[in-house]
Amino acid sequence: MPQTSPDAPVPASVRRRAVIAAATAAAAAPVVAGLSASPAAASPSPAGAAARAATGRARRPRALPGGGDLGPNVLVFDPSTPDIQARVDAVFRQQESAQFGTGRYALLFKPGAYHGLNVQLGFYTSVAGLGLSPDDTTLNGDVTVDAGWFNGNATQNFWRSAENLALVPANGTNRWAVAQAAPFRRMHVRGGLDLAPTGYGWASGGYIADSRIEGQVGPYSQQQWYTRDSAIGSWLNGVWNMVFSGVEGAPAQSFPDPPYTTLDTTPVSREKPFLYLSGNEYRVFLPAKRTNARGVTWGNGTPRGTSLPLSAFYVARPGVSAATLNRALAQGLHLLLTPGIYHLDQPIRVDRAGTVVLGLGYATLIPDNGVTALRTADVDGIRLAGFLVDAGPVNSATLVEIGPRGAWRDHSADPTTVQDVFVRIGGAGPGKATTSLVVNSRHTIVDHTWIWRADHGDGVGWETNRADYGVVVNGHDVLATGLFVEHFNKYDVQWFGQRGRTIFFQNEKAYDAPNQAAVQNGALKGYAAYRVGDGVTAHEGWGLGSYCYYNVDPTIVQHHGFAAPNRPGVKFHDLLVVSLGGNGQYEHVINDIGAPTSGTSTVPSTVVSYP
Repeated sequence: MPQTSPDAPVPASVRRRAVIAAATAAAAAPVVAGLSASPAAASPSPAGAAARAATGRARRPRALPGGGDLGPNVLVFDPSTPDIQARVDAVFRQQESAQFGTGRYALLFKPGAYHGLNVQLGFYTSVAGLGLSPDDTTLNGDVTVDAGWFNGNATQNFWRSAENLALVPANGTNRWAVAQAAPFRRMHVRGGLDLAPTGYGWASGGYIADSRIEGQVGPYSQQQWYTRDSAIGSWLNGVWNMVFSGVEGAPAQSFPDPPYTTLDTTPVSREKPFLYLSGNEYRVFLPAKRTNARGVTWGNGTPRGTSLPLSAFYVARPGVSAATLNRALAQGLHLLLTPGIYHLDQPIRVDRAGTVVLGLGYATLIPDNGVTALRTADVDGIRLAGFLVDAGPVNSATLVEIGPRGAWRDHSADPTTVQDVFVRIGGAGPGKATTSLVVNSRHTIVDHTWIWRADHGDGVGWETNRADYGVVVNGHDVLATGLFVEHFNKYDVQWFGQRGRTIFFQNEKAYDAPNQAAVQNGALKGYAAYRVGDGVTAHEGWGLGSYCYYNVDPTIVQHHGFAAPNRPGVKFHDLLVVSLGGNGQYEHVINDIGAPTSGTSTVPSTVVSYP
């Protein structure tokens, strides 16, 4: 395996030759005292339905209760809770290397001050404060992600998160060495933040939003990173693609050397919903939309937005049926998905304007028998956040659909937001889906997603976890902030809507293409990672990168990473393509523009402005 250094890291994708064995299933953690409300009700029994049918008087289905028990895998602490360190350590031991295990956990800290803690996060583990502001909950200690489980390689540190906490790091700097699907949101670090593992081994992340880091952010070997609507003391270095929008203290625009893409503001943003405590009552805060956003939302008193009581939510537990979830939605409830795995025999249908579907602890939806996991109507203000969709073994035509085909309504005042919603095809077992995410509704904001056709794990192979398309955008005026899409058999992203915008894109082409013929695209060699449709007259992107690592057949040639119509309204800024170790080559960056990648140097070929 090639060596690396902070100046010239080995490509992120070399990591994925390793196959990580699935860990043992999660053991249920004890319920922590302090949660209230009644447990979620079960679906009406078949026997009861039959009895009602026999009487000839079908009754209206019994209303489901709002609120409920957050379940055994949500651990809630307050400053007086004994043995907090021992309890979080027990979760970490179980989850540290459980890359494809079934354990799911949320660690929640009530407002107050905590001392001497080091909360280490493994797979499918979220840590969050329960205050309205991050400064309501202060950990004098660390929230740590490192890579000891993988010999110092952080490039598989997926599916974990930290939110809504203030940290005073024990040694002045907190370590957050992550890869994809590991958001760092609404955090206040009273010190520095290192984004690479101990010893600065390989790293491939990542995403920060609505956070204040008072000291220096040190990416070191991090190959790419996106930071949005935050404040930082300083930024140390860049490797391939570092993108900032709305970040106070961000380095100046300088792509490609150093590779900084810096936008003064984010055109439109709305932060992720979050659970918090108001007195002894659990509520969900819904941050307000911002335009031309810059800096954090919480720095000057109460943040802008509204909140909902937990009684407005159906608090779902693993094992509940899709029919019950849909019944709750039809009755006007929102959904709070507690940690665990949910098998679906029909799509979750989100039809009501303003509905919130919020997951805790990487709640995971698995569509069975080829169904779509979730569909929304063409209505205002839906918020989808904090869950994983894992494709089933029977091919699904789509996994997530935002709006129906032909959606046309204007949602500029109150868009749908899709935040920390991640999709996986294969890895935990065979999975298939023709298209992972389809966005039809206008003005949708896709804020941090990782859409991944697995390149390692169980059920992985060119046809075994077949998935032709990652993201298809048909709706107009859609904005993507932090778009990670990797390894699809054909196009990773296809964008057909008008006036689309993407700020930061990270991609790797499918490693496992067996030969050139398998990726031949008519007269073109290979499928672009990001394709703008021929009929599009207005589109813009900033800080987009595509990498190839054809490890099955290193002679494969990729004509380009990006494809777009050549017209004035279609614009790109700061594009790059990289051949990882010379395993495959790009002939151009976008269309027929940009120098080919060369040799085994992993030096990007760049285009600063298109056209």
